[in-house]
Amino acid sequence: MADTLEFNEIYQEVKGSMNDGRLRLSRQGVIFKNSKTGKVDNIQASELAEGVWRRVALGHGLKLLTKNGHVYKYDGFRESEFDKLSDFFKAHYCLELAEKDLCVKGWNWGTVRFGGQLLSFDIGEQPVFEIPLSNVSQCTTGKNEVTLEFHQNDDAEVSLMEVRFYVPPTQEDGVDPVEAFAQNVLSKADVIQATGDAICIFRELQCLTPRGRYDIRIYPTFLHLHGKTFDYKIPYTTVLRLFLLPHKDQRQMFFVISLDPPIKQGQTRYHFLILLFSKDEDISLTLNMNEEEVEKRFEGRLTKNMSGSLYEMVSRVMKALVNRKITVPGNFQGHSGAQCITCSYKASSGLLYPLERGFIYVHKPPVHIRFDEISFVNFARGTTTTRSFDFEIETKQGTQYTFSSIEREEYGKLFDFVNAKKLNIKNRGLKEGMKQSYDEYADSDEDQHDAYLERMKEEGKIREENANDSSDGSGEETDESFNPGEEDDDVAEEFDSNASASSSSGDGDSDREDKKPAKKAKIVKDRKPRKKQPESKKGKDPNAPKRPMSAYMLWLNASREKIKSDHPGISITDLSKKAGELWKAMSKEKKEEWDRKAEDARRDYEKAMKEYSKADSHRGERSKKKKKKQEKQVKGKGDKKGATSKSSSSKSPAKGMSDSFKSKEFVSSDESSSAESKKEDSEDEGAASPPPSSEDSASGSD
Repeated sequence: MADTLEFNEIYQEVKGSMNDGRLRLSRQGVIFKNSKTGKVDNIQASELAEGVWRRVALGHGLKLLTKNGHVYKYDGFRESEFDKLSDFFKAHYCLELAEKDLCVKGWNWGTVRFGGQLLSFDIGEQPVFEIPLSNVSQCTTGKNEVTLEFHQNDDAEVSLMEVRFYVPPTQEDGVDPVEAFAQNVLSKADVIQATGDAICIFRELQCLTPRGRYDIRIYPTFLHLHGKTFDYKIPYTTVLRLFLLPHKDQRQMFFVISLDPPIKQGQTRYHFLILLFSKDEDISLTLNMNEEEVEKRFEGRLTKNMSGSLYEMVSRVMKALVNRKITVPGNFQGHSGAQCITCSYKASSGLLYPLERGFIYVHKPPVHIRFDEISFVNFARGTTTTRSFDFEIETKQGTQYTFSSIEREEYGKLFDFVNAKKLNIKNRGLKEGMKQSYDEYADSDEDQHDAYLERMKEEGKIREENANDSSDGSGEETDESFNPGEEDDDVAEEFDSNASASSSSGDGDSDREDKKPAKKAKIVKDRKPRKKQPESKKGKDPNAPKRPMSAYMLWLNASREKIKSDHPGISITDLSKKAGELWKAMSKEKKEEWDRKAEDARRDYEKAMKEYSKADSHRGERSKKKKKKQEKQVKGKGDKKGATSKSSSSKSPAKGMSDSFKSKEFVSSDESSSAESKKEDSEDEGAASPPPSSEDSASGSD
């Protein structure tokens, strides 16, 4: 028989939520590693008291009871694995794996049994349901009634919040069954009550997450954060990891506490508690215990009187109470000598710390990524500038983290670190494939030539040269707009044409325009194509044929009503998701039918487009002829206006005789010229008529 048994995709029931992971049974005991948090539960073989095999919602489950009263539940087994597990338990643990089925009669009265940390509601000898008492947050009593309240579970869509038990009165004197029931629950329930004095208190510590200044009261079983607005009670059992990280300025320290489950404030969840300390701040600490109690409880890890840096005292006390190691940065050193890298995650700037077994980013939002959950990493060029790059991490669950705006000088150090840790690099080349896992990636050569680094340097040099060069080529329009003082010859030509056009308005402005020709001319040259762009980008022609739909869209239009009828009240987003699932699950033969329909629609579209393009070319020719005709009309009008201005200039001495008096001759000539100009505008052909003669004006005055 094998010495070990391993099972993947096993679910452990913890506080009402199912956490997936890997289960391994060996001679020494049972080990379960949580895939989400990396937390490891180790049950020694000598501690096992009972093993139960039963049918559950996810197939079959295994319930293990220890001698100290703890209960562990693992679901996700197949029925065929019972014999293998039963033989293993007999051979290595000397236990019979008992089969017990749950009662499904539906009765709501029975017997309550308390065993260790478990409340079991039984009908006869069969259990109906079990409640781990560690899930209970409060227990209240009434007349013949006990109410249990539970911690809210964030991972579950629906959480059980309350259960009430009716306890019938008994004839025994001196024993209240309701109080006895409540005492059994409270003795094992996870009810945090601040009884007694705190071991020590740290005053006014700066907390980044949750933000504010808090007094930290250290109790034997939990941590109490007392602020001006909020209070948090954190049991030490919820602490996963402790981190002590130096700030990049070498004057401050981060102390990070990882929590699971997180602390809550309304709808906000805080998975990390981050404290910020100054290295220069010292403290003298006296524990609220006598020396014998300190020695007995902490075994030399703490003393009654301690002094030193504030961050050292806090981390030392937390390490002793939580009984977990403190993680510090490893041997990584960045370009500036710091043990972290400045970068941005989402919208905030922070620090990324490469650790010996993972990465941690502080502080908003804090992120911790273990190496064993990383699928691959990727080095990407920065989107805004070549002086920085992005570092992307994708986990095995498909979650992607992008740390952007990392200085280019940090690339070599970070690449060497990732390479030494044997992480899979996505854009490394064809020699190392993405299929290799973290454990198998052991043959990578750390000293090999880094082609990506060389390519990145070359591209950066090319971009810098292009930014500094003058833009006189055909495809360098974007650079021209940033160098308006160049290409003086072209500017002068454009200015000359503009100056001649504007000279008719007045000679006095020409001198001022000559003094700054380049600026005006450059603006005109750059804006000419921009004015034409809106003309070329016309709106869609309503007569143009519509593009053909894909096979999926044809199927969706035909099936939309059926999906709505099968799922009443479904939203548009959920309908799209459901349609995508149905299309993905559809057989190849059915998809071919819709592919044929899409192909027919495409042929019809191409045929219609040919006919439309022919008709469009005829329309274009007609519009060109019409445009030429309009240009001729505008030219004829310009000639007539020039002749009119000459005749009016010959009469200018008569106008200047008096400013306050206008003769009838002046009024009539002015009205006749304006009438003629209106007439010219309404004519189809631009034939110029002779200006009014002096005889006509004289007759008008008579």
